This record gives sequence, structure tokens and C-alpha cells, in this order.
Amino acid sequence: MIKKFIYLEWKAFIRSASFGKNLTMKIIIGFLMIYFSLIFIGMGVGAFYILKDMKLEPLRTVNRFLIYYFLFDLIVRLLLQSIPVLNIKPLLVLPFKKPTIVHFSLGKTVLSFFNWVHALFFIPFSVVLILNGYDVVEIVFWNLGIMAIIYINNFLNIILSNIDKLFALFAALIIALAGAQYYKLFDVTVFTTPFFQGFYDIDGLFLIPILVLAGLYAFTFKYFKANLYLDAGLSVKQDIAATENFSWLNQFGTLGTFLKNDIKLIKRNKRSKTTIFMSVLFLFYGFIFFGNSHQPAAMQIFAGIFVSGGFLFVFGQFVPSWDSSYYQLLMTQNVPYRGYITSKWWLIVIATFISTILASFYLLYGWETYLTIVVGAIYNIGVNSHLVLLGGAFTKTPIDLSNAGGAFGDKKAFNVSAMLLSLPKIFLPLLLYWLGLHFADKTVALSLVAGAGVLGFIFKEKVFSLIEKRYKIEKYSTISAYKQKN
Repeated sequence: MIKKFIYLEWKAFIRSASFGKNLTMKIIIGFLMIYFSLIFIGMGVGAFYILKDMKLEPLRTVNRFLIYYFLFDLIVRLLLQSIPVLNIKPLLVLPFKKPTIVHFSLGKTVLSFFNWVHALFFIPFSVVLILNGYDVVEIVFWNLGIMAIIYINNFLNIILSNIDKLFALFAALIIALAGAQYYKLFDVTVFTTPFFQGFYDIDGLFLIPILVLAGLYAFTFKYFKANLYLDAGLSVKQDIAATENFSWLNQFGTLGTFLKNDIKLIKRNKRSKTTIFMSVLFLFYGFIFFGNSHQPAAMQIFAGIFVSGGFLFVFGQFVPSWDSSYYQLLMTQNVPYRGYITSKWWLIVIATFISTILASFYLLYGWETYLTIVVGAIYNIGVNSHLVLLGGAFTKTPIDLSNAGGAFGDKKAFNVSAMLLSLPKIFLPLLLYWLGLHFADKTVALSLVAGAGVLGFIFKEKVFSLIEKRYKIEKYSTISAYKQKN
């Protein structure tokens, strides 16, 4: 049966209307996985010697910070790791046993990159430990305990994906713990280090996470098996309806009508509401780069673009997929494509403007830092907004807004593919900024990036004509793709 499921998964992949895009993205993601795998291997080998040079005991030092490692891993999973699913309704009327279906679905998560990539750090690190005199058997037990906790995170991600706001909860927890330790108010590692060190020092302690993992798998299996029936999810929670007219937008005619639909879509659906939350997180992206002297100077504009363009990247990447559930109906109405595209553009512009105002706290780093964010906003409005709308013409992946199966909807609203599609929008401003720095100074570098944004705004109508033409060319293939539900 498992072999049959693998065969069906392969058929679903190659017969998808977005097969070309999926294949390309999987190849790119494959190279990215190889890159991060090499980084993890390098860190695993080098960690021992780096810690030795710092006069620290390697194993105990790693165990000290494992609590943060596992919490961060859980946050990344909630944010990025998709929950593998099967189109189970056709299977339930066929002679497939429910336990087999559930075991296969859960088994897909076991093979996830988010699980085995950790072994690329811990195994090389363990090999170096053994070569430097650590007990082989105890190191094996330590690894078993660590990998058990990693897979506990895997199944926690499956169970907790139905609960909103957990991402913010875990992010706040790790910030609070790290802050308390930094300011010497409370050190959580005092309590967690002996436990993780015990996997090596105390015989049999590693069995605790393994038993927890077994229990968690059994719980997850029973939960999904109990809810595996045809009419699962058909009952809808009854809420009090509230009407929102946004009548003040009527003065903008057709544009106002589209804007009202977009605002209502964002407010009423879990998947789209996540974009607002993610846009807020992007505001703090600059803390990674601003004030960091150990990085190329060109990365300043990289931060400026992401701080001001969070909504552009997480919402704009999925235009027009947000409207996929009623896109066919929309195309039968006497509405101009130009009005549809313009409404999306204005939504992005408004969100970019608000993000730039909210990012004014970066004035603490100085006027030059905030000016970099403003320049990034100008570039986002003048160039990147056009690029995401143009890319939307080729976006043929439907979004099921009615599916509230996870904290981020039916698919993660913030995923690796979306970020990879954003990379071309970053290369040009980085190049312009680097050229300005190389041949002149920072003022010229910022002027080049801002100038590109201003030119994009000046030629907006001509660019919109090209985008509108492309949408019309892709119209019927997009409609056909949106009909596919799997």
C-alpha cells in the first residue's frame, strides 16, 4: 500500500498544472538544501575546535545552549515546515485501511529536510568528540536522545499547527529567556544543561525523550485516525455575522470595489491575516544588519528593502492566487484588468508606506539608517511592486482560504518557495548600491537605488500595460490551473 501511495503522489506532482514551476522550484530548493547541509557539516566539524580555542568544554557548552536550539527549531517548523497531506477523500471509498493512510502521512514528515539536516551537525560533531577521547557508547546514547527531541518537535509541529498565535508565543518565549539570561535575571540553562548532559553522563536517561516520542507518535496517530472520515470538517463553527461596507471607498469607483474586496479578504481569512503578522515581523529584520560591522556594506540596502517591503513579499507573491476561489467568476464580469491590477498595486503601496512609518524606531541607529529604509521603500513602490504583479501572471497555485487546517492555512503563508521567488527582486538594488559604493560613496549608492524606484513610478502606466497584456495571455491557463484542487 505504501508503494501505491508513493506512486499516487508522483502522479499528482507530474500532472499538476504548475508542474514546470514545481520542478524548477524543487531543483532550486535542492541546491539550497545542499548548501545548508554543507554549512551544518562544517559547523559540526568546526564547533569542537572553536570551543576548545575559547577554553570551553565542547560537549557541555553545546548542551548548555540546546534549549534555545530546540525552541528555535520549533519556531522555524511552525513558520516554514509544510504538513504533508494526502487527498484522502478518494482513498476512503477504496479498500485502503485507515491506519495505512495515517502511517504514510506521518511517515512523510519523518523524512523531512527539517529533521535529518540536524544529523549533519550532530553526527560530525560526535565523530570529532570520539576522536578526541569521548566514550563511543555514551556519545551514541547522547545522539539518540538529541534526535528523539528533534522528532518530538516534528510531531509537536503537526499537532500545534491547528492553534493560532503559537509562533508568536514561542518567539516571545525564546526572546524572554535569552533576555533574562543576558541581563542575569534568570538563567534557564542552569536547569536544562544537566538534563542534556545527562544523556552522556547518566545511563538510560536518553530513553526518556525516546519514550516521549513514542507516546507523541501514538497520540498523533490516534488523533488523525479518529478524524479520518469523509465528512470531517464539514461542520462549521457558527459566528455572529458582521457587515462591513467600507462605503468611503466608493468614491474611487471600480478601484474602490477591488480594494474593499481585498481588505475584507485580509480581515476574514486565517491565511491572509497571517500576512499582516508576517509584515510586522519583517519590521524587525533590520536588527540583523544595521549596526553589524562584520558584513558587506551593500547588505544595508538589503535590510532596507525587507523592512519596508514585508507586505509586498508575503502578500504580493500570491497575487492573484488570493482570488483563486472565485477567479473564474471574476473573469466573467465586465471588469477591466487594469483596475484589478491597480487595486493590488495600491494595496501594496499603502502597506509599504505604513511599514516605513512604523520603522521610524530605526532612527535610534541614526538618520542614515532610516534613510536607507526610506530608499528601500521607494524602490519597492517603483520597481518591486511591478515585479510581484508581473510574477502574479505566472502564479498558478490556488489558495484555499476556507481551509483553516493549520496556523498558516492550507499551506504555509510564509514558505521557502515564496522567498526564492523574491531573490531576483533583491539582486538589482544590491548591484546598484554596490556600484554606488564602489565608484563613489553612500549618498550616490542610495541615489541610484532611489532613482530606479522613481523611474519605475514615472513609467508606471507603460509597465502596467505590459503586465495587463501578460495577464490576458495567461488568463485561460490560470483559470484551468485554479480549477485543480490538489
